[in-house]
Amino acid sequence: MSEVLVIGATGTTGSRVAAGLGRCGAAARLATRTPSAPGEIRFDWTDASTHRPALKGADAVYLIPPIGEAEPAPLVEPLLREAVESGVRRVVLLSSSAVTDETPGLGALPRLVRALCSEWAVLRPSWFMNNFTGDHPVAHGVRAGEIVTATGTGRVGFVDAEDIAAVAVCALIDEVPHNTDHLITGPHAISYSEAAAIITDVTDRPVTHRAVEAPELVSRMSAYPPEFAAILAALDVAIAGGAEDRVSDTVDRVTGRPARDFRAFVGSEL
Repeated sequence: MSEVLVIGATGTTGSRVAAGLGRCGAAARLATRTPSAPGEIRFDWTDASTHRPALKGADAVYLIPPIGEAEPAPLVEPLLREAVESGVRRVVLLSSSAVTDETPGLGALPRLVRALCSEWAVLRPSWFMNNFTGDHPVAHGVRAGEIVTATGTGRVGFVDAEDIAAVAVCALIDEVPHNTDHLITGPHAISYSEAAAIITDVTDRPVTHRAVEAPELVSRMSAYPPEFAAILAALDVAIAGGAEDRVSDTVDRVTGRPARDFRAFVGSEL
């Protein structure tokens, strides 16, 4: 690929994808809603005038859907069609392990990518280890000493964003298109209670997990639109039922190196 458009290039995975492309010698066009550094260009899902300039000359796109949109297809489909018309050959979509083709709203995006793009990959990562840091509600809970979820004792194959980005880079620049869905997890599935215990053990800061019902969790997520908060709470309920209790060898198989485990992540990031 001569140039890759990275949507969300300042975000959790986008910034890492951009850095990974650079290490591989691939040119990355850094698209963000609020460009503030040299080399960044403006891209806003709700402003179609920013789409064509961002796509111009790109061979591939790392596509992060609009954040917080329960029905993102009306925004994403026109961009995909414009991308194909402008000469983009390959699209790598960041989806989720919790999203299937039947999932209302979000489930439409993998179908669109497969239908419109001749070369593609759909990344389906599990929950990010990185949610335990930064400005995520889980990270706020870690700092407060109590993580609150509706996951009960359900387990998750938490994955490091660095590993997600490494798979994305391979999918973007490998000579042969992947044309597949990649389930991406860490090496072990653990519950939030187990995660809290690991954080306590590694950092010497007491952290516990409190399980609540979905309505209480929705009420705590006032920063999100109510319909999107309800989707997030439903994902927690699915975890409680065992939906994310699984691991894959995708990171090892695609990148040639093992996925980072949660204890190692906590030791270096918290």
